[in-house]
Amino acid sequence: MAALKINRLLGIVTILLNRETITAKELAHRFEVSTRTIYRDIEVLSASGIPVYKNRGNGGGIALLEDYALHKTLLSQSESESLLMAVETMAATNYPEADAVIEKIGSLFRSSQVHDWIEVNLEGWNSKTDEQDRFRRIRDAILGSDIISFDYVNSNGETSNRLVEPEKLLFSNSTWYLIAFCLQRNSQRLFRLSRIRNVLVTMQHFEQRETMEYEKQATHRAPMIELVLRCDKKILYKLDDTFDAEWIHENDDGSYRLNAIVPEEEWVYEFVLSLGSHAEVLEPTRLRKEIAKRIKDTLAKY
Repeated sequence: MAALKINRLLGIVTILLNRETITAKELAHRFEVSTRTIYRDIEVLSASGIPVYKNRGNGGGIALLEDYALHKTLLSQSESESLLMAVETMAATNYPEADAVIEKIGSLFRSSQVHDWIEVNLEGWNSKTDEQDRFRRIRDAILGSDIISFDYVNSNGETSNRLVEPEKLLFSNSTWYLIAFCLQRNSQRLFRLSRIRNVLVTMQHFEQRETMEYEKQATHRAPMIELVLRCDKKILYKLDDTFDAEWIHENDDGSYRLNAIVPEEEWVYEFVLSLGSHAEVLEPTRLRKEIAKRIKDTLAKY
């Protein structure tokens, strides 16, 4: 069964579990298919053992038998475990209300055969108590198409007030980001959630702009460089944790050489400095000089 069809069938059952009745026309509009397709889906669900029925006449529509709980007739055990893993991963990102979602989905799919074979914990030591409130405000603004304002601290430690049209919350590299159209800069920007302060949801609504693929344009924001390091075996694990194995090569003397194509961003400097005396920058020259300067500046404080 095609993935899109499985997603649609799961979506239909989820809607029916949360509503008494819904019309085929409403479902067709929701999933952008014909009512004929919806009726075929209902037949598939019925054939799978899910008690879906149709009421005719005024107030009629499609519904589930009362007190029905979804089980593995729709999804295989491996598919239901994959769905649970995805939601549990979402919980590990500190997504607000994820625990409630897990409880609901778990009650639908989890059986005695499902084993707790994975646990994801991305919580940092310095988690902030107000982050969930900040997250909810931004999420609600995205769903309501409301312009928000906030104070933002950039990577240089400078604070500015921003007025933005929030588009999407992005979780990447264990960090939450906000993709938004900044009205001051008149362009799409990426904001790290932990650097956002004093979120205010305004009474101004905005029309959704044409979808912009931030990930593609973001790769061109910072110049790409070839980072070449010579490293002691002692920190090989750090290279493995960060880079593809094909970029790491063992030298004849037992040391290792890293040849990686990376964007020249602050994290590169921070990563190299974290290696201490166990690594040496070979290329590019300007990065080598910048590392040397930062080490001297640090030593000057002691």
